[in-house]
Amino acid sequence: MARKWTEKEEEIYYDELYNLYVLKNKTIGEISKILSIEQSSVHKRLVRLSIDTSPETKKHYLNKRTDIIVPKKYSKNLAEVIGILLGDGSLSHFQVVVTLGNKEFSYAKHVQDLMNKVFKANAKIGKRETGYHDVYFGSVDISLWLQEQGLVFNKVKGQVDIPKWIFSDKEYMKMCLRGFFDTDGSVYKIRYGVQISFTNFSLPLLESLQCMLLRLQYSPSCISSHKVYLTRKEDVQRFFREIHPKNKKHIKRFENINASVV
Repeated sequence: MARKWTEKEEEIYYDELYNLYVLKNKTIGEISKILSIEQSSVHKRLVRLSIDTSPETKKHYLNKRTDIIVPKKYSKNLAEVIGILLGDGSLSHFQVVVTLGNKEFSYAKHVQDLMNKVFKANAKIGKRETGYHDVYFGSVDISLWLQEQGLVFNKVKGQVDIPKWIFSDKEYMKMCLRGFFDTDGSVYKIRYGVQISFTNFSLPLLESLQCMLLRLQYSPSCISSHKVYLTRKEDVQRFFREIHPKNKKHIKRFENINASVV
């Protein structure tokens, strides 16, 4: 049990945290670094001092944006964004992030453009020390809206699924497949041709991907090793022709394999 503060200590801690958290609009993470204490300790102090810890209620909260747009209707671009987020995306309470490989900068630009079209997000691209690229923007409202669509913070633990509205239109399904394949798909050579796969550790998501492919008259495999496959030559050729992936690494690999297959 924490030691009871003296009145003087309580006054000092209150003034310190109120100044940093409310007046200067610092995040809990930033305060943790300033005070050299754990983030959990910052939160406990805020609660103990009865300082409201709901970020969205802060008058000038960094990610409570007025310039961003919450979608009012469904669209092909939104369906593609959903597919991307189901693949390599992640959500927090305050931020939307898509993490891509060190050779995917051109695709990162495509994701950035999509986010800006759909959400007016002014998304940024950051490069990690590993070379990986993060496409990201902050917004409490968009994070909450995406959660309402069925997206979750932990996609595996939450066994995330594709939003039902995407199944209402063939073009939505195609664009969602594009977004997912560009981020969590693969294309590679097999003994008698070329195969593409969709990989995920959420069973409901794999089942929905399989269902979409069937509705679009492809012949997907059964789910195996957290994957769904397209193996028939006509299916693979048609997929690249109709879905038209945007990630250049997939396009280049498909073209190279096609050129090598007799």
